[in-house]
Amino acid sequence: MKPKQIILAITVLILGVMLWNAFNQKGVNDLETQFEQITFYRNENNTGPVKRVYIVTINDTVWSELEAYGNFQPHNKLGTTEVFFFLEGSPFPTKVSGTKPYFPESFNDDVVARYEKNPSGLVSLKKYPFKH
Repeated sequence: MKPKQIILAITVLILGVMLWNAFNQKGVNDLETQFEQITFYRNENNTGPVKRVYIVTINDTVWSELEAYGNFQPHNKLGTTEVFFFLEGSPFPTKVSGTKPYFPESFNDDVVARYEKNPSGLVSLKKYPFKH
């Protein structure tokens, strides 16, 4: 083989591996827990902190999967991402705002978990965050 053919073959092989990896990454659909995003809020600020708040129903409380779901959600440096999880069949808000409290406090007892990724990228998952 000529040197040009070898370089071309290596380039095609590398590109093929990169494409295969890009299309075979795990995502929300690969988790066993069933997630349904009910509503979300995102402020329109694209130059400063971006705030995202999600309301999601779940069919199971596998804590590691709830954290994985939160990690799959978009996040900006200097912004925050918060996900409130509710069990299927329990009451949940259908609207969410960008300021605390994000939804009526009457739903607080039904929150199973709250995921948060802060501006530094630190993740926390609080189980039953409103129960004292």
